[in-house]
Amino acid sequence: KAMAHGTASIGKDRYRTEITVGGHALVADEPPALGGGAAGPAPYDLLLASLGACTAITLRMYADRKGWPLESIEVGLRLHGIEEKKIARTLTITGLDDEQRARMADIAERTPVTLTLKNGLPIDTRLA
Repeated sequence: KAMAHGTASIGKDRYRTEITVGGHALVADEPPALGGGAAGPAPYDLLLASLGACTAITLRMYADRKGWPLESIEVGLRLHGIEEKKIARTLTITGLDDEQRARMADIAERTPVTLTLKNGLPIDTRLA
């Protein structure tokens, strides 16, 4: 059984792409500099959004299970590089002491999307 399921459809409207995933509708596009209309996030923006959401949610769950007084988490993400890409992730955590914050940074390195990106993921492409 699939862990997640989605579809992405594009027509003649340049690069605007209609996405349905997990029962939610999204739009992706490229910026005008690349010929798009900026109707939604670009594909790499969506990748960063996925990593950021997974990081924030996992850390919130961890703090809740520990009963820690976490107030907020902000996950800053930047994609660098052309040939060899690298993501810089900055965690701003409020409400915890230094030891707890260090533990949260350690946990961030093992969130599901982090591990998927670090380990790579085989993609099986077929024609319908």
